[in-house]
Amino acid sequence: MRFFKSLFGIGPDPREALIPLYSSAVAEARRPLWYADYGVPDTLDGRFDMVTATFALLLLRAEREGDKAGEISALLTELFIEDMEGQVRQLGIGDVIVGKHLGKMVSAMGGRLLAYREGMADREALTEALVRNLWRGEPGPDAKPAEAADALRAIHARMEATGWDDLIARGIPA
Repeated sequence: MRFFKSLFGIGPDPREALIPLYSSAVAEARRPLWYADYGVPDTLDGRFDMVTATFALLLLRAEREGDKAGEISALLTELFIEDMEGQVRQLGIGDVIVGKHLGKMVSAMGGRLLAYREGMADREALTEALVRNLWRGEPGPDAKPAEAADALRAIHARMEATGWDDLIARGIPA
């Protein structure tokens, strides 16, 4: 698609500016502490669940941008879908089934966004949402959902305290 845009002079892809921010959310989700310290399952599902958690935080932060929020969220969601499509294809899932898998992933993202939005204001609600989503309702003995909730709320607070242009330029602050 980018090839055709450049070929016909349509202009630069507006998602390009958001790639570093999206990548920082994925990098945050891949930090070993989620799996080693908080007991998030280090599985394909567990990693997807962490990406959706940190990505949801990006969408929540984008909502603060007022009139631009819809466009920003749409562009970030396109990056998420493109990334997930690449991951699904790497697993060897063929064209016929890719759309079905992506539909399920986007649906899961939507449900989690609602739960995490509520959870940013209520630690207990976030902890319960994480138990449902990260541990599929069955946290093992190494699971620390309350601590994981605190860590996600801290990331959210750092993003809320950072200007949008700084987030785009530098990604999620440490």
